[in-house]
Amino acid sequence: MKYALYSLLALLAGLVLWGTVIEPRFLLDEAEVEAEVPFLPPSWDGQTVALLSDFQVGMWGGNVAMAQEAVETAIARGVSAALFAGDFVYSPDSSEVDRAVGIVRAFQEAGIPFVAVLGNHDYSLMDQSSEVDEATLSYLTAELRAAGATLLENEAVPLARGGDTLWVAGIGSVWAEKSEPASAMAGVPPEAARLVLMHNPESYRELRAGEAPLALAGHTHGGQIRLIPGRSDSWLDIVREGEVIADGWALDSLGAAGNRLYVTRGIGFSGAPVRINCRPELTLVTLRAARGDLPLRGPDA
Repeated sequence: MKYALYSLLALLAGLVLWGTVIEPRFLLDEAEVEAEVPFLPPSWDGQTVALLSDFQVGMWGGNVAMAQEAVETAIARGVSAALFAGDFVYSPDSSEVDRAVGIVRAFQEAGIPFVAVLGNHDYSLMDQSSEVDEATLSYLTAELRAAGATLLENEAVPLARGGDTLWVAGIGSVWAEKSEPASAMAGVPPEAARLVLMHNPESYRELRAGEAPLALAGHTHGGQIRLIPGRSDSWLDIVREGEVIADGWALDSLGAAGNRLYVTRGIGFSGAPVRINCRPELTLVTLRAARGDLPLRGPDA
């Protein structure tokens, strides 16, 4: 009995070490995804864009070094653009803003277009009953723009490459009550290649059929804890089965026809600084011209 207890304690200690130190701080998952995009012009066909999210700089026990590694890896991989799905910081503090902006400034220095939306933590919304910290928000947005970031809130921006254009539409934060998908898509020309960026996957449900052949989101952290090694199930998949996608490609039933959503696990934490079977993720999305300009279908569709 004594040896069984010792074994259990050793197992628990190992799990804590793995989940709080090894996996979240040393094991970056470079998730490579291919996606077909209707009307994708030749100069963008075959190009790779990086998707990052949820640095949560400033959380106790945070993994800022992993955020730095993800950015450096994206640059080293030669991405044509970098997208950020929100939550640069964790709570209102100007020092957190300086650290977060210092990390992503590397894209400007590398000459890589950097487009972002804000997440609930960027508004200092720790939960849906919190109030926006306007001072920190203003400082964050000003510093990000000074570092070369294009910030989108229910608007779209064209990215030029070789004379061709790829549009990125960015949807505002759900928790900040700024999610207006229709406004975000209004600026995208008909039959134009587009990516749709959002923080909270809940915004995806409001997109009309065919508007978002490739939508990208964060916010969930993949649930941070996966229950069975080798499987993608997290506690989120169980408690909200059929209602939410914790990470990866969303079920067709979560959105309108012709739309497709990918949710990244992001980098940081919320609540507790732990990740188990849910590594920090840098998503590398290789864009492909859709055959016959059909709506995008994910690799597991």
